[in-house]
Formats: sequence, C-alpha cells, structure tokens
Amino acid sequence: MSYEVHEKVVESKLIYSGRLFNVRVDKVLTSWGKLTTREVVEHPGAVVIIPLLNDGSIVLVSQYRHAIGKVLLELPAGTLELGEDPETCANRELEEETGFVAGRMEKLATLYLAPGYSTEKVYVYMASDLKRVGQKLEPDEKISTVVLEIDEVLNMIMKGEIEDAKTVAGILLLKRLIS
Repeated sequence: MSYEVHEKVVESKLIYSGRLFNVRVDKVLTSWGKLTTREVVEHPGAVVIIPLLNDGSIVLVSQYRHAIGKVLLELPAGTLELGEDPETCANRELEEETGFVAGRMEKLATLYLAPGYSTEKVYVYMASDLKRVGQKLEPDEKISTVVLEIDEVLNMIMKGEIEDAKTVAGILLLKRLIS
C-alpha cells in the first residue's frame, strides 16, 4: 500500500536530552495543509537476541522494568552505543545478560518499536553455537536467565504471560524460520 503523504518540519525544539534518549517537539505542515505538533523520542536504536541452544531451547532473561513496575520475561536486548555496529552490540549484550557467547550471530529482521512517537529501530538477531562464559552485568542490572522450549514460550505469549513486544516479535520470527 502506497500513497503520497508527507510532513514538512516547520520548527523543531529539543526539550529533553538524556542518557538513553532525547525528546523533541516538531511543528509540522502536513501534505494536506494542516499545521500540527509531533512529539518524538530520539533513540539510538537497539538489538534483541534470540539465544538458541543446541537442543532447540531458548535462553530468556527475567528482569525488573521500572517504567511498568514489574518483572518481565524477555529475550536479551540492549541499546546501541553511539556509532556502534548492531551485531557488535548483540554480541556484547548476549554475553552481559545471559553469560553466553555466540559462535554464530544471524540478523533476522529490523523493526521499528513504536514509530508513532519514537525513532527506535530494533535489530533482531539469532545467536547459535552458544558457549557459556558467565554473565557480565552492568552495576545497575539484576538479571536472571530462564531456559525454555519454544512451544513453552509460545504458550506463555498466547496466555499473556510474556508481554514484551520485541520478545513476541522475535519468537514469532524464530518459529517461522524453524517451521
């Protein structure tokens, strides 16, 4: 589906600059002549990794997420550092969060997490030929690993027990790949 819609930025103002993201407010003129405001979260991008063990099971991480006030079960993930290659980030985050290093890292997809308000692009990787070397958590992280069969993970998604969008997308991509 394709149609000609665009918005011209008339004014842009940075209203917050943080460690993980910035927030700007843009005044835009739409292609149909309406002047309106768009709030945009500028994010450097992120990776999500599907760590696949030799027996076909998946390594997930369990961690507290302050923004929603609860612990989530999710695939390991992390934010790109300035100028960092996504595959380099995927390898770093896999080791930090799960304690595994990958013999093979394969890019499966690139997704926008919330394009209605954010520039964040997520690179989805499958990690295989895993070797355990030990977690290297950041000082502010408390993450435990959970190993599950893909069908268990799919059932948890269907029952609403896994709520993280990047995890749901990653698992569905993996299921399609191995089916």
